[in-house]
Amino acid sequence: MNTSIASPSAARPATATLAHDAPDPRRWKALAVLCAAYFMVILDSQIVILALPSIERALGFSPGHVQWVMSVYLLSFGGLLLLGGRMADLLGRRRMFMLGTGLFLVASLGCGLAASPRALIVARVLQGAAAAVMSPSALSILMTTFSEGSERNKALGIWSGMGGVGATSALLVGGPLADVLGWPWIFYINVPVAGAVILLCPMLLRESRADERTHPRRYDPAGALTITAGLMLLVYAFVEAPAAGWLGAQTLGVFAGAVALIALFVLIEARSAAPLVPLSIFRSRTLVGGNLLMLVLGMTAWGVGTTVSLYAQKVLGYSALQFGLGTAVLTVMAVVGSTFGQGFVTRVGFRRVAMAAMLLLGAASLLLSRIRLNGTYFGDIFLGLFIFGAGLGACAVAGSIAALSGVGKSEAGLASGINTAAFQLGGAFGAAAVATVAVSFAAVQSVPALHRGYQASFIACAVFAMAGLLVAWRLLRRPPMQRA
Repeated sequence: MNTSIASPSAARPATATLAHDAPDPRRWKALAVLCAAYFMVILDSQIVILALPSIERALGFSPGHVQWVMSVYLLSFGGLLLLGGRMADLLGRRRMFMLGTGLFLVASLGCGLAASPRALIVARVLQGAAAAVMSPSALSILMTTFSEGSERNKALGIWSGMGGVGATSALLVGGPLADVLGWPWIFYINVPVAGAVILLCPMLLRESRADERTHPRRYDPAGALTITAGLMLLVYAFVEAPAAGWLGAQTLGVFAGAVALIALFVLIEARSAAPLVPLSIFRSRTLVGGNLLMLVLGMTAWGVGTTVSLYAQKVLGYSALQFGLGTAVLTVMAVVGSTFGQGFVTRVGFRRVAMAAMLLLGAASLLLSRIRLNGTYFGDIFLGLFIFGAGLGACAVAGSIAALSGVGKSEAGLASGINTAAFQLGGAFGAAAVATVAVSFAAVQSVPALHRGYQASFIACAVFAMAGLLVAWRLLRRPPMQRA
């Protein structure tokens, strides 16, 4: 059955199985389009950080409320990922990717044109929702375009490296753009990129979706509502916990609500004739292990990123631009790590690569925990970021390959959504956890106290990495043959 909505030049059977399709000659050009979209998603999760002071002054945010410009994006993005991935499976991966990218373009325009705090917050919610459709749709298209094995591993290595480039680019361009052209331009830069992606989609991407004979197009509104609300509450609890206190009534209440909704979701899925997330997908030890690894990787990556940023700016006195330039080594090594990582996964398996990568992350975190009060970039930060970047790139590739190996085409979008959600939830928890550790060791806001707090935060990140090592050792095994 041909479900393509492309022009005649792009039309071809869209639902043939991966194992028997001839390689798409456009696949590497298609990967460039997918990576451009992923770059935007990651860029916009971070770019507002350095522009928040400009936004606060221009729109008149109440004290402390401007942080919601970043938080609401993470809430809607993290909360809607599973729904976005499943919609791609059922309604068409290219169709949902183009729809998500179009909404992202409109939301970016809305952000730039916002004349009030409320307007900007609403536009950021829409932007996060669009990203929650774009990201799993793009990753599932990658899975259905590249056959499982060395070629898909290479594609996933490029994909993971692009995420690192997006995160660092946000730190490099966010502050200067806001200062030179004005804060709206941190959003306007998405418009031409998103427009180009939409124009290229019909020419380079072919449509695919789950086979309706085995996966009829039926929906699970109760499951969608409970898991979306549960994940949003979970992210909200992580984001607010450092300020509200982990044992405060607000935090415990939100956590309890999140757990209750997720438990209700599991009950609904177990009884549903057409579940949003078939629970049978979690029978794969490799899928569970790969996603737990991505969860811990998110904790470690965001934990180190948050802490090194605070140390560089609050203790060493770096400007935002200086710090952004300093993180370039992290990006370069993440790309190197992902490039070599995918090759080693093909040769020795994702388990060994993941374990080695987690050892690198733990060693780098311990090295960074030795930061000095009167430190320097090359004396205290450079080597740690160099090693951490290599481990980050290699682990991201190994974790993604593990989580997505053996997943059938009909579940590609769902598996991609779970994979992305695991990393985002881990990141939210990791950033909140290190902030709490830093505050507990720095009861007063003096520079020496902050220095001690950041040292403790890096040690916490090393503990996260050791937990990831245990996950890789115990849970990552070669998966069975891919399901249809």
